[in-house]
This record gives sequence, C-alpha cells and structure tokens, in this order.
Amino acid sequence: MKRPCRTVHFDRLKLPPPAQVSRRQFLSRGAGALAAGAMVAGGIGCGESSPVAGASCSQASAASGGTPPADGTLQQQALAALGRTTMRQPGSRPYPNLAAGTDTMPQIQHIVMLMMENHSFDNLFGMLGRGDGFTLDCNGLPTASNPYGDGRIQMAFEMPTTCQLSGKPSQEWAGSHQQYADGALDGFVQSASGPVAMGYWIGKSLPFTYALASTFPIGDRFFCSLLGQTDPNRRFLIAGTAAGMTDDSGVSDLSYLLPGNGTIFDSLGAYGITWRDYCANFPLGATAELYPYDDLANLVNKMTLDDFFSDAAAGTLPGFCIVDPNFSTQSQENPQDIVVGEQLLAQVVNAVGASPAWGNTLLFINYDEHGGYYDHVPPPAALAPDLIPPLVQPGQELYEGYQRYGFRVPSVLVSPYAKRNYVSHLVYDHTSVLALIERKWNLPALTYRDANANDLTDFLDLEAMTAGEPTFPSLPSFPASGDNADTEACLSSGAGVIPPLGSIIG
Repeated sequence: MKRPCRTVHFDRLKLPPPAQVSRRQFLSRGAGALAAGAMVAGGIGCGESSPVAGASCSQASAASGGTPPADGTLQQQALAALGRTTMRQPGSRPYPNLAAGTDTMPQIQHIVMLMMENHSFDNLFGMLGRGDGFTLDCNGLPTASNPYGDGRIQMAFEMPTTCQLSGKPSQEWAGSHQQYADGALDGFVQSASGPVAMGYWIGKSLPFTYALASTFPIGDRFFCSLLGQTDPNRRFLIAGTAAGMTDDSGVSDLSYLLPGNGTIFDSLGAYGITWRDYCANFPLGATAELYPYDDLANLVNKMTLDDFFSDAAAGTLPGFCIVDPNFSTQSQENPQDIVVGEQLLAQVVNAVGASPAWGNTLLFINYDEHGGYYDHVPPPAALAPDLIPPLVQPGQELYEGYQRYGFRVPSVLVSPYAKRNYVSHLVYDHTSVLALIERKWNLPALTYRDANANDLTDFLDLEAMTAGEPTFPSLPSFPASGDNADTEACLSSGAGVIPPLGSIIG
C-alpha cells in the first residue's frame, strides 16, 4: 500500500470541527424535578418551520431556572455546540401553551427506531462521499492515521472482508477515553482496540447501506451519548440518562438505579400513545428492559421481529417502536459479519417502504456507539443529564463524567418527508430521538439532555410536510444487501489479514 502523496489533502466540505467546548452480555440483566423552563431561540418548538409556528416562542423567557451540579465551563461549551445560549429544564414541554400529549406533527403517525451496533461514522461512512468523511490523498486513499507506541504509524485501511475480529476493537469506558486522548484522537491503536480500529468499509461491501445513505438525509455530527459501551448509551436513548452506568457490566451495572423522570415509555403510556419493542429475544435483547422496573409494561408491549413485519404490512405500527435485532448475529457488532446485519437493515427499510402507512411513517437508523473504530471528529462537550454521577470500575477515572459526547456514529432518516440530497451538520446524540418524540406529542422532557437536544427535524422538509406534498412519495429502489455466499465466506475462513501489509509506516 504505497502512499507517495498522502500529504496532499482535499477538504470535501471545508467544515470546521465542532466546538471543543464482550458485548455478549448485552441486556443480560433485563429481567429483573419539574419546571416549565425557557424555550431557546431557534430551539425545539421555535421557528417559522414549526408545525405550530410561534405557539411556544411567544412565551419564551430568558431565565432557564438553573443548571445541574456540573462543570459550568463544560455546560456552556455544550450549549454552544448545540447552538444554544440558554437551557431548558427537565419537565418543560416543547410548546408550553399546549397540553401535554398534543400531536403537533400529525403528518407523521409512526416513528420507528432501528439502532444497530458498534461502528463509527468514519468506519462505515468515511468513504461515502457525503458529509464530513475521510480526507483523501491524490490516490483516493484516506490520510487518517494513528501512532503505535514505538513511533510507527498505522494508516487507515479498507477491511479485507466483511467479518470482524473477535474481542477487538474495544469501546469500553477507559478505552474510549484513551482513544479520545483529550481531543488528540491519537489513542486508537494504542488502546485495547489495536490497529483494527483504523479499518473501514466501502460501498462494494455494504451496497444497500451506501445507496440508502446516498439517497436519504444523513447527519455528520451525530454523536453517541457518552464515551462508553452499549448499555449506558441505550439508556440515554430511552431515558435521557445512563443513571450512573458507564460500562455494560461490573460495578457500573446499576440496574437498580432509576431515572428520576422515568423513561420515554412511561411518558408515552401516560398520554395514551402506543409503543412497542419488537425484539428478537426477550428480555435478553430488549432495549426497553434496560430499566427493568418497567417489567409489566415492557411485557405487555414486547413483540417479536415477525410481529414488526406483520404490523408494517398491515399498516398498524404503533406511535413509536424500537426494532431490536438479534444481538448475536444481526447487530453488526464484532465478531459478526456485517452484511448479515445489513440484510436485516434492508428488510426493515423495505418493510416500512412497502407498508400502506409509508405516507405517515418516519424511520430513524443509527448506531449505539463507535465500537472502538476510529473517527476523526473530536466529540464536543455535552450537558450533564441529571444529578446522578457516573460510577466507574475500580481503578478507572471519572474523566469528564457525562459531560462529553461519545464518537460520531452513522445516522440516516427515512421518511416520505425527508429532505433530498441533504446532510445535517447540527450536533445530535441519542437523546435527539427523545426530543423528536417529545416535540411531536408535546411531552415533558426527561432530563437536561433531551430538553436541549436538537430534535432531528432538520432532516425533514417541514414545508413539504405542512403542505402534504411528500418528497419521497414512495420508497426508491435500492440494491440488495451484501449478504451472500461470497461475503459470508469469511465466517468460516476468518476476517483476513488485519492490518494489511503496507498499511504501517515506519
């Protein structure tokens, strides 16, 4: 792999960086405040593009009612990264002058969430050609690199197969912070991830994914919610907080700590809004079970993956649902063959597109965390979600706690009202999904994170939605997934030579 001109760069977008301001245990433990704050100018529910433009903005106040105990400098940096100057409070509604439960986006009746596993933006989308991906040299190869401890340099490289190594890369709390390296991003190879962290895939390996992300809007500043593993990140997705958890297991497994304002499922249930968790395995594979005190509600609303496809075909999906894959085979986490997960992704997208309810459905796809794979954008500061401090494993550091996002992850929004040819550059994290749900049904915010998160409507053509003129009247045709006998051959032969010969300099 010769790189005679690797120092010749081009900047595809010329964007500045954001303001610096054994997953095998996944969900294996699953069986088991309020003030109406100010609306931020340009924030959730404000602006001429809102379905009820100006309804809440007229009551905006400059006073936000205080902040949680946290590093104030980081809090201000976090607000700046979000494009805000004041802070909304937990318990406040996007539209304070409307009753909670009011549907402010009736054009969307079904929100579907598919969260895959363990890949960074650069690892999957760095070579997409849309958004802030890799900078390439004159040979069309990424210039990204990371050092070894002995001074050698590991260049980014195309993965030789669609299979992954077992046990590597790593995304646990300490390893993720070592990779972050106080913003230098030079700790990937030297962390528990090793050189495989610099691997990436291209469209020939993921034809459906690349076609989907080249058609529907993506976000190139969508960060996971913390520098850590799956379970705490998925807790942020459903409750706006990890409630102390930083790793999937050990002393950090605080299943008994409950979020003060409950989960999004509690909020939906309180206002009669239907929801489901369609999962391959229950309770060992249900995101809703990450706060197991909701066992009865989760049991009632638990459905199978087959139920999802049946309900999509019948046009009877609930108001909100999560689709949870088989986390041993379909989630795209190492050591899985990622095309097996791509096949499920294609099945979900095509089921939504073929549904008689396509015209009023929104499907959002992202990844829970970066999986230990390299990304070139330093995560910005994040708001502390609540009063619960993170608990780390013995001997580990707190670092900045929950006041730093994790690395970027791929994100795609699929909807008849999605913007065409669009990349959103706003800062998002998993609580942005909560913010979207809360905006649609005017629900109280759960924590400081979702109260102030950008809410995904930048992915939507709100003018077209208000006019009832879909930008995608039907789902476009896409190539089949890369799941075939040739790509799955690595399941028996192995992931290939990683790192490949010639990818190390020095």
